[in-house]
Amino acid sequence: MKYVHVGINVTNLEASIEFYQKVLGASPVKVKDNYAKFLLDEPRLNFTLNIRDEVRGNQVNHFGFQVDTQEEISSHKTRLEKEGFFAREEMDTTCCYAVQDKFWVTDPDGNEWEFFYTKSDSEVHKIEDNVGPNEKSPSSNSCC
Repeated sequence: MKYVHVGINVTNLEASIEFYQKVLGASPVKVKDNYAKFLLDEPRLNFTLNIRDEVRGNQVNHFGFQVDTQEEISSHKTRLEKEGFFAREEMDTTCCYAVQDKFWVTDPDGNEWEFFYTKSDSEVHKIEDNVGPNEKSPSSNSCC
């Protein structure tokens, strides 16, 4: 495979280009009135923005970048916070049958992007699956 391709709908092309330039650390290789294309070598991603009059909610669950080390999580989080993003952090959380360190940022149309590092496998899907019926979950907003 050459590249994974993801195309998303956006309502404000300029704001979305600005957001994704910061998140991806790259500029688009093509920009038209209703379209922008980013072509990344690491990860190998063909990512396009397609202008629409309206985007209702998050039409996908979420997008994400899996990294190889905890240091990469910290580095990306620091980099994006310096760019002015609020990064919702979830460290040492159980999600998707794995123990992970992660953080999230949200694009101008509400799409969530997860940066995560998998520490180990888990027997439960998410931490809430292991909480009793009368106990409050420690991370009710987390998970895949």
